[in-house]
Amino acid sequence: MYALYPFARPFLFTLDAETAHTLALAGLDRATALGVTARAAARLPAAPVTVMGLTFPNRVGLAAGLDKDAAHVDGLASFGFGFIEVGTVTPRAQPGNARPRLFRIPQAHALVNRMGFNNGGVTALLANLERTRYHGILGINIGKNADTPLERAADDYVACLRAVYPRASYVTINVSSPNTKGLRDLQAEAALAALLRTLKREQTALAQRHGRHVPLAIKIAPDLTDDAVRGVARVLVAEGMDAVIATNTTLARDAVQGMRHASETGGLSGAPLFARSTAVVRMLAAALDGALPIIGVGGIDSGAQARAKLDAGAALVQLYTGLIYRGPGLVAECVRALATLAPASRRT
Repeated sequence: MYALYPFARPFLFTLDAETAHTLALAGLDRATALGVTARAAARLPAAPVTVMGLTFPNRVGLAAGLDKDAAHVDGLASFGFGFIEVGTVTPRAQPGNARPRLFRIPQAHALVNRMGFNNGGVTALLANLERTRYHGILGINIGKNADTPLERAADDYVACLRAVYPRASYVTINVSSPNTKGLRDLQAEAALAALLRTLKREQTALAQRHGRHVPLAIKIAPDLTDDAVRGVARVLVAEGMDAVIATNTTLARDAVQGMRHASETGGLSGAPLFARSTAVVRMLAAALDGALPIIGVGGIDSGAQARAKLDAGAALVQLYTGLIYRGPGLVAECVRALATLAPASRRT
């Protein structure tokens, strides 16, 4: 089935990008319900690795954003991911930004999105998870509602953390989307320290209440200056965070100038992001010196590029835009490329 994606892609690419996204996921759900995905699943080598105190079957995960409401987890799990991250979810449902809000730049293997945390709210996400058969490692990515003032952002993050804590394997704090006004201001050292201190207190209380520690990861932007990246690293260590995800989408357009849709407002993902996101991974690895693991995401569309993220210092990788252009076979390619990699203490 997955070998058929190159044949389906030309049809999907005739459609509006968001319509194609919805149609493809609906088809995946139908195939999963009929048992087709289970029969078509690739045979992948066992390559377990322990990161954040969790044992992952392999190092290749699904990035947040593709399944915001955790409505397609079973089908996506059949691709062979070692972990799946859903969201970004907010306390209350919100429609996100007006359509069109998702654009392809095919010649650059890139996307521009200004989705704006469109999701059904945390209650709906948890209801969807109740119906899933997936029992693997699940990350839940949380954010603030667009109409919540920045000075009250911590309230939204705490509300989401409390709600998802019993179901999550780990929780990601998204302070780096460019599509919620002011959100990236939370990456400034003082603001980030204050937010993470609040969340760390809540994590400690929830761990006592539920009898287990659920790690917290922070997702950062690629557009931070080098000094700001090092500043973020200092805060993450000081506040006792469990991991960092590098990176979210970029506002930079240098690599796609003049291409159709390049000037659309929103975050750019895909191949043009690879170099900068990998550079951020490398800087974080140097600044953190093994204090906490890094999850590398941004521009991976081959097994070699997945390996390059680990060579830069990541412990795990995540995919999204590469799946749109390469299809599910990319997952198996990356898993196989990383299967022979010996665990390194600085990565795990």
